[in-house]
Amino acid sequence: MSGAAPVPHAPGIHVGRFGAPGGRTLLLLHGGGVGGWMWEPLRRHLDPGLRLIVPDLPGHDRSAGLPYVSHERTAAALAAIVERKAAGPVAVVGFSLGAQLTVALAASRPDLVERAAVISAQAIPTRGAGATSALLAAAAPLARKRWFARLQARQLFVPDELLDDYLRASARISRRTLVSAVGDNIRFTVPSGWRAFSGPALILAGERERAVMIRSARLLHVELDGSELDGRELDGRELEIVPGCGHGIPLQRPGWLARRLEGWLDTAR
Repeated sequence: MSGAAPVPHAPGIHVGRFGAPGGRTLLLLHGGGVGGWMWEPLRRHLDPGLRLIVPDLPGHDRSAGLPYVSHERTAAALAAIVERKAAGPVAVVGFSLGAQLTVALAASRPDLVERAAVISAQAIPTRGAGATSALLAAAAPLARKRWFARLQARQLFVPDELLDDYLRASARISRRTLVSAVGDNIRFTVPSGWRAFSGPALILAGERERAVMIRSARLLHVELDGSELDGRELDGRELEIVPGCGHGIPLQRPGWLARRLEGWLDTAR
């Protein structure tokens, strides 16, 4: 992601900052196996008056020196970044692994999350997760093979202009990070604190994603839509299944997503 300036905070986590220093702040959380650069197509379409905080998650790309341990540990590190680098609560936008972390952060630290956009988050555990993790551990060396990384890039809708970034990120990911991040991903369930989150939430999934992803989006929406706080029903919960998209909305339709997020940001809390 060109122009990213590192932010000093927890050792090993690289954070890029973009946009107007005094603008409304968005924390952008990328998916597994990539890096903050995956938001570059979206960033080009967003209002330059927004302030963007874009970390490379632990174990990923420029944060590869800090292994991914767990969603819980990562959510705590993200909370520390927000506390140090944002003047108040922020809007959090996450994709896939980053979307699960968005839910976890909103559930555990609602004081830091003004609103949450959750894009393609699995919230229903995969059957046989232990066997899947074992297969991942055995196949981990493939991530460093350029031919395999190119195949994966196509499945993730990585554009040609970002292929070098994807190949670099794939070469840097460790077996430990892969197993830990994917293990928590396929075991993820809706945290209890999500139901109590009082801010607006936008939940998106592509219509061509696996059925479990669409069911997960609906589950996340139902958990919020049916919640109550101090005896009053909460609003501002939006669910949208995006036509024509698979598991790659930010890279498949960055212009559309930028407009959708800007409209969502304009809605009252």
